[in-house]
Parts: sequence; structure tokens; C-alpha cells
Amino acid sequence: MIEVKGLTKRYGANIALDHISFSVEQGTIVGFLGPNGAGKSTTMNIITGYLSASSGSVSVGGHNILEEPSEVKKLIGYLPEIPPLYTDMTVKEYLNFMYDLKKVTLPREKHLKEICDLVRINEVYGRLIGNLSKGYRQRVGIAQALLGNPPVLILDEPTVGLDPKQIIEIRNLIKNLGRNHTIILSSHILPEVQAVCERVLVINKGRIVADGTPDSLSHNLSSDHRLIVRIEGLEKDVLANIKTLKDLVEVVSYGEKEANVCEYSIEGKPGRDLRRDLFALCSRKGMPILALRNTDLSLEDVFLRLTSESYSGPAIQPEEKAAAREAVEAAETAPQENSEEGGDEE
Repeated sequence: MIEVKGLTKRYGANIALDHISFSVEQGTIVGFLGPNGAGKSTTMNIITGYLSASSGSVSVGGHNILEEPSEVKKLIGYLPEIPPLYTDMTVKEYLNFMYDLKKVTLPREKHLKEICDLVRINEVYGRLIGNLSKGYRQRVGIAQALLGNPPVLILDEPTVGLDPKQIIEIRNLIKNLGRNHTIILSSHILPEVQAVCERVLVINKGRIVADGTPDSLSHNLSSDHRLIVRIEGLEKDVLANIKTLKDLVEVVSYGEKEANVCEYSIEGKPGRDLRRDLFALCSRKGMPILALRNTDLSLEDVFLRLTSESYSGPAIQPEEKAAAREAVEAAETAPQENSEEGGDEE
């Protein structure tokens, strides 16, 4: 439905977007995450035709934004971070004004009623926008984005400045809209994205640094270097031995879980899988491993790590990471027929 290829935006020597590419399939809700100034709003403005790109291409529904801007705009409903509301108009006056401005061809009264029912603004339909709460103003902003029934909705920070109750209401509304629309939701509010979106794009300093489901991003970034393990043996001896592991970042004991068995959190450097070294160490030292599992980072941890100044890893591509992990796990669980003959474990 949406195809972005090599999108770049420069302001003099400053690069706001640096050759970003992604696609969004029809009928999905995609979260666009990033810190302030990362390039979220710039990307949204280019996709919707409000801003031109320095290079690259954007197509929506098969229409190129440069070649067929009018066709693209017909397919998109846009809610910018600051909704384009006129506070001296009533909700009814405003929606009728926007209906005319967008040259909507659907039956006016029926269409406006359907939208008001959907976003639940019937009770304020005759009130001045300037007298509405922030939550209702956001609903009116979403209503104008729905005029003409566009298949694509782009919502830029739709819950910014709302109280917790209003956030939940708008979140539920977006979920409901996702049944019939393709949605890109730009936000830096992580619970909102995790609760609503099927897929997440993370942008930082104008570059896409991660792309996948919330669960897959958490799993891909964290599972290969943070372990929760139960080991039999004296706690002080086990800790002393684990601390000798190469590329260990941290080991923490969670205390005794059963007689002479403690649980430990073991974290290696990013990209470093400590399992083989840990198995070998425990075997040599006579410390039986009774349980081991990977522990994933929260989406907040993932976001902070991917957008931190110190992060220098590659962009997370879940399909490639998943395939690599499956290959590793298959190799680890496969019978080692040549191990006694000096065969390569890997």
C-alpha cells in the first residue's frame, strides 16, 4: 500500500532523513518510533505531500507522490501533531468546511453522521471547538482525517498532551479504525505503540534502525546476550567462576531458589552469545545447570538502546535475525555425530 525507497531530506548541510526505505502492507497498523528530532514528522510530511524530498521516492496505492500528488492525497487521511482546527468554528461547521475543502463526493449528511458515530463526537457536534477538551479536539482532528473514507491514515503523535483516560480512549479508537484502514502511527509513547501496533519502525538520526513486531524487536536485540539460569553449587563459588567468562557485562544473583541452587542473570556484550562458554565452564567446575532461558528486553529497553548515543550495531531486520537464530538453534540441537572424531561443533 505504501512504498518508501531511498528517502532523503537535506536542509543545507543537515540531513534530516538519510536514505530510508520501508513498505507498509494494506490493513496493518505500523508504529513509527523515534526520539524528538529523529525524522518522524519529516517522513510523515513527505508521504502526505506536505513536504518535498531531496531524493528518493514515495508511492501510495501505486501512485507516485511526485507524479500524481492529487491521487496520493485522495488516498490519505492525515492528522498532524498539531491538528488543523479552527477554534472559532463549531464541530459541525468545521467538518462541513473540511468536507468542501477536500471535495468529498460521498453523501454529506450520511457520511458526516457515520464519522461522528465512529469517533464518538455526536454530543459535541454543535459546540465550539475552542471550548472542547484536548481529547475531543483530537477526536475532531481524526474525524477530519476520515473525510472521504481514505484507505490510509497517518497519525502524528495522536495522544500527545492527553490525560491517561483520554489516551486509552484514543488508543481504542485507533484499534477500531485499524479494521478498515492502513495506519501509520508516529509516536514516542511506547505503551501506546505496543498496545496498538502490529509492527514497529524505529528511526534515529534520520535512519531506520529497527523494523519488526514489538515482540520480535525485543527478542532479536536481547535474547542472544542476556540469560536467566539456575545453577547448583555454592553461590559465592558460582559467582566467582561466572565472572571469569569472556565478554561478560554483568552477573546478578537472585538468591537461592531451592537447596544449594541459585538463580542468576547473566549478560554478555551485545551480539555475544555466552551459552557455549557457560556450559563448558559449568561442566569443568562441576556446577550443574538446572534451567536456562533467554530474557527479552522490554520495548522501552529496546527503544532506549537503539536510540542511544553508544549504539553502533546494525539495523535490526527481524526476518534475517530469525533465520540466523533458527540455524544456530538447529545446529545446537542436532546430534553431533562427529564430535568424538574432532569434528567442528559449528
